[in-house]
Amino acid sequence: MAKFKFELEAVLEQRRGVERARQLAVAQLEAARMSIEQAIRDCQRQLAREKEDLREHLAAARDLGEPRVVDIRTVRMQANASLHVVARAQQAVIQLAGVHHRLDAARLGLIEATMRRRAVEILRERRWEAWNEAQSRVEAASLDEMAIISASRQENVP
Repeated sequence: MAKFKFELEAVLEQRRGVERARQLAVAQLEAARMSIEQAIRDCQRQLAREKEDLREHLAAARDLGEPRVVDIRTVRMQANASLHVVARAQQAVIQLAGVHHRLDAARLGLIEATMRRRAVEILRERRWEAWNEAQSRVEAASLDEMAIISASRQENVP
């Protein structure tokens, strides 16, 4: 029996390769997005710790019983540290916006590559169905011919 051969198999493989490359690009951008989001969460936790440390420092000064004795240098250092963390968080948010933009573009590219691959696969499926029907017709004709030959032999037998 004949074997089906799709003449555009190389095109299909090329489109599968493009789709895999775009999937990889989306995955890399997703990993970058998750990393940046984790960095932002870390900054938020660090800011919360800085505020708690400042609160504890101010409460300790109050508990000493002295009238509002606060080490301004310590407060200033904590405020500067907090500002530094806020700046890092802002940079991470800007990076995250850029990654989201690139991720949207990469997803659109992946959708396009998937549609292009699927179009060739649909063409392959249609051609296979047409080939299969043609093979069925050839086989049916062959069986008919064999039946006719067999019937004619039986008629000629005395």
